[in-house]
Amino acid sequence: MKTSGRAAATPQGKVSAKKPKSAKQESHLAMVRRARRINRELAEIYPYAHPELDFRNPFELLVATVLSAQTTDLRVNQTTPALFAAYPTPEDMAAAAPEDLEELIRPTGFFRAKSRSLLGLSQALRDDFGGEVPGRIEDLVKLPGVGRKTANVVLGNAFGVPGITVDTHFGRLVRRWKLTEQEDPEKVEAEICAIFPKSEWTMLSHRVVFHGRRVCHSRKPACGACPIAPLCPAYGEGETDPEKAKKLLKYEKGGQPGQRLTPPPDYPGLPAPPLGGAVAAP
Repeated sequence: MKTSGRAAATPQGKVSAKKPKSAKQESHLAMVRRARRINRELAEIYPYAHPELDFRNPFELLVATVLSAQTTDLRVNQTTPALFAAYPTPEDMAAAAPEDLEELIRPTGFFRAKSRSLLGLSQALRDDFGGEVPGRIEDLVKLPGVGRKTANVVLGNAFGVPGITVDTHFGRLVRRWKLTEQEDPEKVEAEICAIFPKSEWTMLSHRVVFHGRRVCHSRKPACGACPIAPLCPAYGEGETDPEKAKKLLKYEKGGQPGQRLTPPPDYPGLPAPPLGGAVAAP
């Protein structure tokens, strides 16, 4: 009988992760095949993977992504409703008083630097792009506070242009999986792009980030509850006992609210509470 690379579920519904066999030196072709299998498995595990920032248009996504530096998507999502109510367009934000903008985005941290970036990019959008977010990476990275990561988020999710988003979760996981040894995000992006078809780049980014936030944590990955453990060379870095590992799962995998206040209809978890709101019981 053909078996999946994912961990098998026991009759009680518990996840039992198997330790991968110790491998010889892996060829490049074998690595590519394993990487693509990981992507297929993640697509089955997270068919609802999506950007975890709330947005209704390219401008909102651009602003939210800039704000997400050094904080959680949840905190950004809790902050942006009041921000976009006050400044719904680039023209509105470009004319904002810096102290008013700073106060609105204060919960996201580094609010003075982020305020300067938001004012600068809004003014550039108003003056150079007719108040519209450009759909080319060459133009996006010229905006204040916008690097390749932010540009790829906007292009992939607001314009449908494929891109790899290398954040801390993505970089951590692809290194654990031995798909790259690079530390520099642009070099990671280049090597991972060479492994996967272009059509997969954006969704691959979401799936990997979802897995990093829910299962493959930085300090204590839930190895014993990881459904792709047989494909992972780093199995054993975290908790391998299935019951103990299960307690480490986060967001919908742990029966907790997600990061979005307005998640997509197919998201199986709970919406996040607004700023200052109570967290709903699982």
